[in-house]
Amino acid sequence: MEMHDIAVIGTGPAGLSAAITAKIRNKNILLLGNKELSNKVEKGHKIQNYLGLPDITGKELAAAYKKHIDMLSINITEDKINGIYSMGNYFAIQGRGTTYQAKTVIVSTGVNFGKPLKGEMEFLGSGVSYCATCDAFAYRGKEVAVIAYEPTAENEAEFLKEMTSKVYYLPLYKNMGELSQNIQVVKAAPVEIIGNERVNTLKTSNGEINVEGVFIIRESVLPSQLIGGLKMKENHIEVNMQMETNIEGLFACGDITGTPYQYIKAAGQGNVAALSAVEYLERIKKSQGLKAKR
Repeated sequence: MEMHDIAVIGTGPAGLSAAITAKIRNKNILLLGNKELSNKVEKGHKIQNYLGLPDITGKELAAAYKKHIDMLSINITEDKINGIYSMGNYFAIQGRGTTYQAKTVIVSTGVNFGKPLKGEMEFLGSGVSYCATCDAFAYRGKEVAVIAYEPTAENEAEFLKEMTSKVYYLPLYKNMGELSQNIQVVKAAPVEIIGNERVNTLKTSNGEINVEGVFIIRESVLPSQLIGGLKMKENHIEVNMQMETNIEGLFACGDITGTPYQYIKAAGQGNVAALSAVEYLERIKKSQGLKAKR
């Protein structure tokens, strides 16, 4: 498995800025996100406070971002990250079906995760999961529900139907695709996840569904659930001026670190995060060199 110097999670202004700076500093980078970059940027109207680019539209800015990363031959690996684990001298990054490795990680996932459902945090790991590929085996022969905030959940549901006895699918987005006949679509909003020691019921706006597992598929996972022990300030990752978190080797930038939610602020923080990650790698390298001489 390839060991990367820096993994950047997120393809908005912060993540792209971090990836560009890290690439220029000659680091082996892994950029994880969406090849369409950021829907928020793409749908933006005229942006009047982006230095040097007055009245640029979101669509034009997204095209400029794409051109810039293409010029530097920066590739995007499309994957949804469900967990980041500190392994001491590197990080293991859990995707849908792949695990990546990097010496440092920069989190720039934005603020698309929404508010947790009632019972979600209580039953996480005891019937609540964010990744079908990771956890489907534990629900073999059982009935489960998929709460789908985005279309990629359709693939998760199709995979689950091969492992479970029944899948209830709650689409919370428009233009749902065609699902297999043995996946039951429930047109209702999730209200609460209920259970004793483990999940046994999903309460919806149209009644209750008896299930033993609830898979919640959002565009991004809550940061506090993505990385254990991460220090938060409300729903944002707490960082210092160098974009360092309380976990050594882990950095964060952009909207995920708090307001104001501005493209130019996010891009600037991405630059700082990448430079801080580069400096961290140099410190580690020097430390290892000193140990080798002893």
